[in-house]
Amino acid sequence: MTTTSAGGRPVRVLFGYDASRSAMDAVETAARLLPGASATVLFLWEPPFASAELRQRLASRAQSVDRLIDLLEDEGRAEAERHVAQGVVLASTAGWDAAPRLERSFNEGYQMARIAEQDAFDLIVVGSRGMSGAQAMLGSTSDLIVHVSRVPVLVVPAALMSAERAAAGSGPILIAFDGSPGAEAAAAAAQRLFPGRELERVATVPEGEAHPEGEATMVPLRGRAGSARAVAGTLAEYAAERGAAAIVVGSRGRSASRELLLGSVAKAVLHHAHRPVLVLPHPRSP
Repeated sequence: MTTTSAGGRPVRVLFGYDASRSAMDAVETAARLLPGASATVLFLWEPPFASAELRQRLASRAQSVDRLIDLLEDEGRAEAERHVAQGVVLASTAGWDAAPRLERSFNEGYQMARIAEQDAFDLIVVGSRGMSGAQAMLGSTSDLIVHVSRVPVLVVPAALMSAERAAAGSGPILIAFDGSPGAEAAAAAAQRLFPGRELERVATVPEGEAHPEGEATMVPLRGRAGSARAVAGTLAEYAAERGAAAIVVGSRGRSASRELLLGSVAKAVLHHAHRPVLVLPHPRSP
């Protein structure tokens, strides 16, 4: 099944590729979630991008600093072109209709968010930077994109197990739900981006607290009420039990208990969930 937008066209993905292992792994999992998407593989580079070994060789051959700068520019761009071509091959092999885009970088996180918004992409896909203990640690670029992007961001954690990768192709999509505008926007986006998938709204409810408005699966909170980490851990455990493909969270919406959903909770989900997390920006005020 090809993932299509509301207009019937394939979903347009801006895939942030940096030739890291996490980026290589991310495209395979993301393509299972969004089959048949139209992907622009974005590689951001900043001179001198060339490897240390190559820079040393160039320095030994350059007759002046100006000549060295020119050589670094040329070789850096050539190396960046090879990397973005590699990203296109990976994305195409995974089933996406992929094309390259190479840009000189000034600030990766802000630049990727700006490109996605200006060119009306449906979402950004990035990989996280690896694992530390039981928590997925976002790299600085991924973390910044999530916080500044006005376009949905799908973060794919590194070091997924085979069952977690397989779940991306067929498992249900869980929507963290608290009745806030951000959660409602997340639910609407999940319907657009994952047509044909089972969607399940999930509310983590401390004992004695009222159920949020709307239909949702109530999952007992496993931890201290008011703790973002407890909410994230509960969602992650339930996602594992359900064999979920991904978790969808809305950003900066307030729940009935006055907790920020991304601020604390969504950020905690990003660091605890061993499966992709789709973060929706908070709806803009009219």
